[in-house]
Amino acid sequence: MLTLSGKHIFLRALEPEDLEFVYAIENDENIWEVSNTQTPYSRFLIREYLKNARQDIYEAKQLRLAICRQNSFQPIGLIDVFDFDPKNNRAGIGILIKDEADRNSGVGSESLELLIRYCFSKLELHQLYANIDTQNSASLKLFTNFGFQEIGVKKQWNLVGGIYKDEALFQLIKPK
Repeated sequence: MLTLSGKHIFLRALEPEDLEFVYAIENDENIWEVSNTQTPYSRFLIREYLKNARQDIYEAKQLRLAICRQNSFQPIGLIDVFDFDPKNNRAGIGILIKDEADRNSGVGSESLELLIRYCFSKLELHQLYANIDTQNSASLKLFTNFGFQEIGVKKQWNLVGGIYKDEALFQLIKPK
């Protein structure tokens, strides 16, 4: 667990007790744009998801971890590894901090640092990528601070509120 533990936060597997937290995030229409969600999720579906979260990353091809402060088991955000491709040693990553008050406080940076270290050292990935709305300045800054490089822009990629938005693709190759 040392790989997933930092100075102020730690990352942990999802627990059945996280049902209401995950339910609140998945049904918050203000963040559907970031998560590419278009319909609400029921508690039943999330309960079933949490039951199946015991699958390891090689089976599920994804991993969702709760972001918690060191002094609390209560999650404040989620960080994901998705599109896991063990053949080519790559995966996508994404992060969401639920409350505005917890954003821009270093939680995202510490979480991303822990996840990058985990992906490169424990999963032995060669590269990570992230898809980021070109207008999401906080995420753009977060990922570029960790060495992610923009490798392209998907023009008019996501339809949000009747407006097509560009999405940038960022990539981080494991340092030698």
